[in-house]
Amino acid sequence: MFKIPNNIRDTFIIHQILKNEINLLVSLCAVPIMAVAQSEQKEDTIKTTILNEIIVTGYRLENPTFSKVSNNYDEKIVQPKNVAGLFSDINGFSLIKRGNYAMDPTFRGAQYEQLNIQYDGGLKVMHACPNRMDPITSHISPEEIEKIEIIKGPYSVRYGANFGGIVNLVTRNPSKGEHGFHGSVASGYETNGNAYVGMAQLQYVTHKFDVAGNFGYRDYGNYKDGDDTEIPSSFRSIDYGLKLGYNIHPNQRIQASWRQAFGRDVLHAGLPMDTEYDNSSIASLDYKWDNIGKNLKSLQVKTYYSYVDHLMTNYKRSTATATEAAADVNSTTIGAKAELEWKTSDKLHFFSGVDYLHIGRDGDRTRQIKMQNGNPLPNPITRVNSIWQDSYIDDIGAYTEAKWNFLPTYILSAGLRYDMVISDIRKPEADFSVLYDLDKRTEHNISGTISLKKAFSDRLFLEFAYGRGVRSANMIERYINQFNVGQDSYTYTGNPDLKAEINNQFEIGLSGYENLSGFFNTIRFEGSVYYGFLKNYISAVIEPDIAADAKVFTNIKDAYKTGIDASAKLDFGKYYFLKTDLSYIYTRNKDFDESLPLIPPFTARISTGIEKEKFWGNIQYNIVVTQNELAYSFGEIRTGGYQTMDVRLGYKPVEKVSIGIAGLNIFDKTYHNHLNFAFRNQEGFASIPINEAGRNFTVFVQYKF
Repeated sequence: MFKIPNNIRDTFIIHQILKNEINLLVSLCAVPIMAVAQSEQKEDTIKTTILNEIIVTGYRLENPTFSKVSNNYDEKIVQPKNVAGLFSDINGFSLIKRGNYAMDPTFRGAQYEQLNIQYDGGLKVMHACPNRMDPITSHISPEEIEKIEIIKGPYSVRYGANFGGIVNLVTRNPSKGEHGFHGSVASGYETNGNAYVGMAQLQYVTHKFDVAGNFGYRDYGNYKDGDDTEIPSSFRSIDYGLKLGYNIHPNQRIQASWRQAFGRDVLHAGLPMDTEYDNSSIASLDYKWDNIGKNLKSLQVKTYYSYVDHLMTNYKRSTATATEAAADVNSTTIGAKAELEWKTSDKLHFFSGVDYLHIGRDGDRTRQIKMQNGNPLPNPITRVNSIWQDSYIDDIGAYTEAKWNFLPTYILSAGLRYDMVISDIRKPEADFSVLYDLDKRTEHNISGTISLKKAFSDRLFLEFAYGRGVRSANMIERYINQFNVGQDSYTYTGNPDLKAEINNQFEIGLSGYENLSGFFNTIRFEGSVYYGFLKNYISAVIEPDIAADAKVFTNIKDAYKTGIDASAKLDFGKYYFLKTDLSYIYTRNKDFDESLPLIPPFTARISTGIEKEKFWGNIQYNIVVTQNELAYSFGEIRTGGYQTMDVRLGYKPVEKVSIGIAGLNIFDKTYHNHLNFAFRNQEGFASIPINEAGRNFTVFVQYKF
């Protein structure tokens, strides 16, 4: 569960002043997405071993961008869910849900490629399925996640093209302070869906090298909503991974990683087809060299490769009696990055680098038509068409970002980025070729940011930021050819002539804490207000000239979004807390005079609990209001508000054993989120958004050795 940081003055990571020994520790960590990390511990119990970072005390500003770290997942997992489920308690995030397996996080209305989601400081895994049955969050298990790092807008240029924010999922690395053989085993169970999970993690660490491996298994059945209606959402998955690290020198390290994940028999309540198999392979190689010279502080190099192979069919749907359909698709992602960190003085340091991203997709849909006009055909008709049309996108980027502590209580940050985006289609379908000039296209995108942070004291901070985020159209928006990819029954056609989206976003935020006296210990707070001018926003509109049920992706000339995030936490009675957070976003498509699509309604959470060394627990009340602001052109319908309550408990009966228990939606409420997809091609269900799970009890046990 996301928690507001408890010790702001003690949460700044200092890269440039560490000795060789400390640099060794930093190099062993995942490349951080943010220079500021926020500690979860109370002021008198700071622990650096959990975060695998060096946290130093003192009144110092390091990173002015709006950033946050949500951590402690290793200690407080009580619900063995998809990785996307970890975002459900982070303020500002919502989930797009098609079932239990295919869930996408959104942040402040940014969804899909508008939100730059990556693993371990840059590794990307792009989905193969046009319906996003296999998003990046489905290729890793939540028990592997140590923390989630977030930049809350287009306020950094170092981590690839950034339109609406950056999310870095940091997996656990071998513990550097514990040489020898160590590991953990864990298992979990959910009552609603009769779901089982299991995981094993092993590591061996020496001064020169380390090796870590993990294995995970998940078996989920169909869950039931609050009305006891069974929602088709079952799946099975197996994953395993291996990390090998070698310390070339006290300030040089190389690390290789490999992982594979296999999803089987996945049912998607909110999509017209199901997944027969979903296979992924991910490899990466990282190198870091610290303390190179007087001014050149470090060099980091990262390369990676991922491949996703996906088969979806309608064989289990009633429509298969008339037309059997199968789509065998694949996606290849190749990336590389090299970055230099410079320190020209005690007050100024900056980063410069280049990166490369290649996304290639291919695959066909095969349909066997067995009936026409309700009558069986004597000889079924077979039709094959290309879904991705063997297309690709290359992004070559270069950037620089500087941080200047020009006064003791001020730090200025600025960055500039250039991206050359090349896209091409190599096997276009005849009907697609008629619509467009399909020559190779090259785009030149310029993005940048500038921000200022002011410290009024060691307990109160003010941030201002402006960012220009630019996102070129993704492959669905460019090259999909008459395929259903939305929340409605329309078939969608891409548009290779789309202009890049531009988000000019401004934000102001205040954060801090105050030590209290007596029964009350500390109050902590943070809040921000943002406004984004959106140019060339990409959406889909009805195009009857192509087909009666067709939509084509197009640019919306003018749109905007504005919103607020706020959180507060009161610590009292030494072990107890009261916490609340809220988020609200309002958007407008000025061309159509309606909301932008997939915008969550006002959301608030109130929780209270206890945190002790061997026991913790909390009760959380969730409030979501009715969403009346709709994207009618997108096919959205009004969704009602709801309130739910969750209870979570954790206990360590002995030093190495952790037990987590949760009761979710304990009042068995029937509800659905505004972003949930509607039932599609599901016998016995109307085309309404799929409901969330009803009452659900979970247990999770972990043993470390």
